[in-house]
Amino acid sequence: MHISCVQENLAKGLAIVGRAVATRSTLPVLSNVLIETDQSRLKLAATNLEIGITCWVGAMIEQEGSMTVPGRLLSDLVSSFAADKVVSLQTKGTTLHVTCSGYETNLRGISSEEFPVIPEVANQTSCGVASRELQDALNQVAFAAATDDTRPVLAGILFAFRGDTLTLTAADSFRLAVRKVEVARPLGQDADIIVPLRTVQELGRVLNDQEEPVEIVVTPNRGQVLFHLSSVDVVSRLIEGTFPNVQQVIPTRAATRVILNTKDFQNANKIASLIARDANNIVRLTVNGSDTASRDGASGATSSVTVGAMADVGDTEGKVEAVVEGENSQITIAFNGKYLNDVLGALGNSAQVSLELNSPSSPGVIRPVGASNYTHVIMPMHLSRTG
Repeated sequence: MHISCVQENLAKGLAIVGRAVATRSTLPVLSNVLIETDQSRLKLAATNLEIGITCWVGAMIEQEGSMTVPGRLLSDLVSSFAADKVVSLQTKGTTLHVTCSGYETNLRGISSEEFPVIPEVANQTSCGVASRELQDALNQVAFAAATDDTRPVLAGILFAFRGDTLTLTAADSFRLAVRKVEVARPLGQDADIIVPLRTVQELGRVLNDQEEPVEIVVTPNRGQVLFHLSSVDVVSRLIEGTFPNVQQVIPTRAATRVILNTKDFQNANKIASLIARDANNIVRLTVNGSDTASRDGASGATSSVTVGAMADVGDTEGKVEAVVEGENSQITIAFNGKYLNDVLGALGNSAQVSLELNSPSSPGVIRPVGASNYTHVIMPMHLSRTG
């Protein structure tokens, strides 16, 4: 193999696939990156057997071939070269000879025949989704997934394919996020799969630079999922098991609906969270409906929500203007400030959010105003006498 590639393109490709390089493995080849010529492009691939990432970059191919070399070492080496230079890669037996701008380096590698086969999208039925829409949806649900394996199915995101709608769901024991996405091309059959959180996080990073639609393929045995982009493939194993029925967790009615400016609410919560860090992250919300609303049930009266926290280090309160609707215009409830910050940050593109409440001990529901494709359920925290 003998190829030449612009440093910037090669460094970017190695950074993308490097996220899948195994950090600790009994198989040395899993710490390597596959370098292979593929028609007129250079193919880079890495896998830790749970997730595999393949990336194609433009290159001048002088001689076909393939091999694997230590992924992090090659990435660090190429990143050290100037961005406007050309990097030459040439195999000599099991050694990769790297030259660039007067520098020459030899890296010992392993035969590409020992590298695991990563499935490809070709000739399989796929579902088409706009890349920006999918990225927004992933950002709005991924943070709600469990970060431990106590319940393995909760350490992933449910992808539910139903006709021309893809519903993404993530939950742990304290919160739930559901986001619906309209697909450009249906999968062809209903399917429920659970994609590991890490895969979703890596996919989100890859989608940052993508404009083309994403093709999603579920393998016939439902064991793997493939996300195909214009120059990158992300392949992942799926989590086995049945995701909980989340519909029974989402309240079907709300005694009180509070509409707030998203940024004002988020800023007030951030300030309260500074004190709440020393009090189990408990942030207290007090809905202050107007007297008119409480006397005659008038809807839409301008009111406020007091966002506060109390701990041994001190206390704080801040008022956010709001519109209060419903039968109970005076209610106090507490939530985890970090959880509030996560969802409000994910809804930063929405000017307003609605907070739906029933009682201090019932789950709260947060939705973007003017959109019906997102629902976030957050469990309340117990308010002690000092909370």
